[in-house]
Amino acid sequence: MPDSNRGVAIGASAFLFWGFAALYWPLLSASEPSEVLAHRMVWSLLAMCVFLLVARRGWAWLLPVLRSPRRFLPVAAGAVLIGLNWWGFIYAVSIEETLQASLAYFINPMMAVCLGVVVFSERLRPTQWVAVGLGIAAVAVMTVAYGSAPWLSLLMAGSFAAYGAVKKYVDLDGMQSLTVETLIMFPPALGYVAYLELTGDGTMFSVSPGHTALLVGGGFVTALPLLLFGVAARRVPLNVIGMLQYIAPSIIFVIGWLVQGEEMPASRWFGFGFVWLAVLVFVFDQIRVSTSRERRLRAAAPAD
Repeated sequence: MPDSNRGVAIGASAFLFWGFAALYWPLLSASEPSEVLAHRMVWSLLAMCVFLLVARRGWAWLLPVLRSPRRFLPVAAGAVLIGLNWWGFIYAVSIEETLQASLAYFINPMMAVCLGVVVFSERLRPTQWVAVGLGIAAVAVMTVAYGSAPWLSLLMAGSFAAYGAVKKYVDLDGMQSLTVETLIMFPPALGYVAYLELTGDGTMFSVSPGHTALLVGGGFVTALPLLLFGVAARRVPLNVIGMLQYIAPSIIFVIGWLVQGEEMPASRWFGFGFVWLAVLVFVFDQIRVSTSRERRLRAAAPAD
């Protein structure tokens, strides 16, 4: 299989994992979302240690990062943001608001380009402005449909977009960066888990061996798709990754609608219609720009 095709397959696998994770976290309904999040943070570090061991990457790179505020602080900010995103997703699926999680990852690209305008002074193309406008209209319609702003969607989309922006300042590869992020999360998460167990409010050992295994497995469910995504991002163009990313929210939408049976009144269909129209405009713009760039490169290439 050519390297680019392998990269697409790996990227698609990452987004499939993320999509079907919406079925995993409700299995831990015996635990509060905050406890699930704490275990997710604790066992993600274990997962990263296993992956580093398998990849034979070593640990010599870690101490210089921890000693350098310039290198450490962006990773710490990323840890806070991705932790907030994880909590939002766990909470949404645990209270059967899975469609809000789907909406979050549909509007995330529009949120990311808006953040680029505000933080990095990037300029949007006309079609991007159209996509952003449709995304804003979708949020407005959803606010009417839900009776209040879809704050979980906005929290997840905003935190993940900000996470992507912070990662621009991180000079580590994907495996190293995620390891440091989980290392930062580990002490407070472990402390919270210990507190719950000591006070009798924890569920680590009081529910069933299967429940314990699921709590531990959450670390691997978290880390594996992030690593697959990192591998894919190095092998295929960003415009391909941009289109693959809609696999996850599409799966999450189907799970929320057909598996968990969330209500879909006409107002919500109308709101998601705006979302999907925004996605189509956004993808069209990516394809158009990518095709134009390839034509210019071919035209500039010297003839044989």
